Amino acid sequence: MEEKGSISIHTENIFPIIKKFLYSDYEIFLRELVSNAVDATQKLKRLASLGEFPEEVGDTQVVVSFNEKTKTISILDKGIGMTADEVKKYINQIAFSGATEFIEKYKDKAETQDIIGKFGLGFYSAFMVASKVELISRSFQKEAEAIRWECDGSTEFVLTNTVKKERGTEVILHMAEDSLEFLDKNRIKGILDKYCKFLPVEIVFDGSVINNTQPLWTKAPSELKDEDYLGFYKELYPFTEDPLFWIHLNVDYPFNLTGILYFPKIKKDIEPGRNKIQLYSRQVFITDEVKDVVPEYLMLLHGVLDSPDIPLNVSRSFLQADSNVKKINSHITKKVADKLQELFKSDRASFESKFADIGLFVKYGMLTDDKFYDRAKDFILLKNLDQKYFTLEEYQTHVKPLQTDKESQVIYLYAHDPARQDSFIAGARRNGYDVLLMDDVLDSHFVGLLERKLEKTQFKRVDSDPVHKLIPKQEEAHSLLSQTETEALKKRVEEVIQQKSYQVSVEPMPEDELPMSLVMPEFMRRMKEMAAGGGMAFMGTMPDTYQLIVNAHHPLIRQLVSQLADEKSAVKIQQLFDLALLGQGMLTGAALTGFIERSISLVGIENKSE
Repeated sequence: MEEKGSISIHTENIFPIIKKFLYSDYEIFLRELVSNAVDATQKLKRLASLGEFPEEVGDTQVVVSFNEKTKTISILDKGIGMTADEVKKYINQIAFSGATEFIEKYKDKAETQDIIGKFGLGFYSAFMVASKVELISRSFQKEAEAIRWECDGSTEFVLTNTVKKERGTEVILHMAEDSLEFLDKNRIKGILDKYCKFLPVEIVFDGSVINNTQPLWTKAPSELKDEDYLGFYKELYPFTEDPLFWIHLNVDYPFNLTGILYFPKIKKDIEPGRNKIQLYSRQVFITDEVKDVVPEYLMLLHGVLDSPDIPLNVSRSFLQADSNVKKINSHITKKVADKLQELFKSDRASFESKFADIGLFVKYGMLTDDKFYDRAKDFILLKNLDQKYFTLEEYQTHVKPLQTDKESQVIYLYAHDPARQDSFIAGARRNGYDVLLMDDVLDSHFVGLLERKLEKTQFKRVDSDPVHKLIPKQEEAHSLLSQTETEALKKRVEEVIQQKSYQVSVEPMPEDELPMSLVMPEFMRRMKEMAAGGGMAFMGTMPDTYQLIVNAHHPLIRQLVSQLADEKSAVKIQQLFDLALLGQGMLTGAALTGFIERSISLVGIENKSE
């Protein structure tokens, strides 16, 4: 038998279209052809389980090989095979998918969701790299004759009888001159490792089985131990630290989803772990670009997701629009929140010990997803400088009695750099105030979120005001300096420091506060942080604006007022101003050298006076 004909398509030549538009990456051809081979094998196993293939199934390995001399790549399976009529139907009529008929026929007998059925366009991905394709097949059916199908990339094909002893199909690609790069052992091995590492049928290449046919996510959680999960993590991500914990997903309604998500140690880095979550469809690798399947903040996680409800040939627009993808997205969010809630309730001490690693992730989720915020607000923790953890409710109870201002606002004080802000922290503690540690890169945004969500609550960085102004309890005390003295002092300070960007004010403050305090008001600092994050570009060109607050009631300042006419007053003012700069970690370079030399000189003067 020899039959020639034209492939039934609706355009004169579909192959240039396939090569240019069907897939963005040419290496995908191997995934498609190996997937077809696996499908054919799975179909045979299915028929055997239904009693419609009475013989022994035997060896079902898929073998991938290549020959540099003949410039060919071959994919051989021992699956269901095809008759001449099936080749005409499934190969020559590109628009028809063989899976449709197969699933329809057996839909009432058992589950069919383990069948991919990738005939049709998946097969024609071969022409992205091949100048000619041969298909040699023998059906599992008794008395079936083996056939050979050939096509050179045009719409013409040749179909003939041939000799093939075993059932199954072999696809032979005669590689085009511009695709000879694929005739390389390491290149083929790399593609198979990427796309076929967990296929459910053994794949043999270069004499070895290259895949794990029963990856961990296909097993029941009840069968697995911690070491199994940790071992699989190392298989996915060699040379990485052990994860903190994991979630095993196993959903069959209203969509199908399995997988394992691991929580890595995140620390201070919020750069999402790009390409760390792998998306599969029935154990066939699809992509590691999972942004639309997984919420942005969950991109910090590692692991595997597998859903037959996501087709192999996904596009970004498909993922954004598909209803199953949206359902999967919501479900994963819920499962992650439930897992964290469970850990918090079952072993709080352990949860707190891990919070340094997962806190950033939880905040990220709360900032970007209102539903996650609603779930996480009960287990998000705040840590103070005494290393104690509080839930939002616990902390409100802890500080409300002492840190409620005259407007009935509960003030949460926080530090982002305790060593640098120590003098301000000491002042807060003298007043009995508690100070939180907020040093994550997201905390400038997180405090704004909590202020919006929590009733009558305000966050203030501990160095944004002198301590008595951080939590004002009553109207300011009357100044002991006269109006004339206040104005003269302010003018003299401005003359000495010569800093137009520093707003000088003389205010009545407790005597135990610093004689001069340099602060950036909370609202101004937050605007600067927003600008640094790209939210307010115009702020980037504005100079920092600080307030230099002179304590009118400090003994040194009151003494200074009576000495303003003395030339030495300038030295004292500069020294106090430098101390204020030092308190903010802003005294550097020549100014720091001058401060040190001046301090030595002043100590020498004091010794002489003794």
